[in-house]
Amino acid sequence: MRLSIVIPVKNEERLLPNLLESIRQQSLREDVEVIVADAGSTDATQEIAVSFGAKIVEGGLPGVGRNRGALKAQGQDIFFFDADIILPHPTFLQDCLREKEERGLDVASCQVLALDGSTLDRLLHHAYNLYTLATEKVLPHAAGFCLLTSRAAHAAIHGFDERVVFAEDHDYARRAKKAGFKVGILHTHKVPVSVRRLQKDGRLNLAVKYIFTEMYMLTRGSLKAETPMGQKYLTNWERVGDAMREEENRES
Repeated sequence: MRLSIVIPVKNEERLLPNLLESIRQQSLREDVEVIVADAGSTDATQEIAVSFGAKIVEGGLPGVGRNRGALKAQGQDIFFFDADIILPHPTFLQDCLREKEERGLDVASCQVLALDGSTLDRLLHHAYNLYTLATEKVLPHAAGFCLLTSRAAHAAIHGFDERVVFAEDHDYARRAKKAGFKVGILHTHKVPVSVRRLQKDGRLNLAVKYIFTEMYMLTRGSLKAETPMGQKYLTNWERVGDAMREEENRES
């Protein structure tokens, strides 16, 4: 199997079909499997996934879902996506795999674009791109909504640290680099991402949260569930995520 795609989900019946359809339209279709790690959805998420030919595994928090999906993955490379993105071009998968191989990367992520966002949203995403590119070689980042890794690298670092409740994707990238793997940002395509969390959590609040987490990781390590701050982040993640999906489903 050339490539496994793993998507952690919970109640994503509105957005998941868009991602799965963009995967189905890819030029690379042979030797590709799709695995959906479902964290107890109560809507039609699982039925939709099955209708697109995806395999279903039990999920949880994003890191947990990704790990459980990866356990079932048969591909030599694994692409982790979030349900609220759409692959921007029919050759996206093929191009990303080619660039990863040409640059000798073991773990890679993409630059981002704000999907249906305001000018401020576009500026925030542009700032994120500039920062991750500037720190790529010394302090790697890998956004979990679009993270490509080799099976060997994933296995060597034992996947995502399930104790980490926020920025588990950046923790993943830094552990991979520490283990001797090459981590980088792909240049071939930028990925449009939903601004729904910015809208629901508040742009300033979320920006401060990311900056604080970055400083916390630099000085004290990754934000884990057993810490008081980790518990606060975990509770907020569940509250905002559930409210966000409920509102979207009402609007649809």
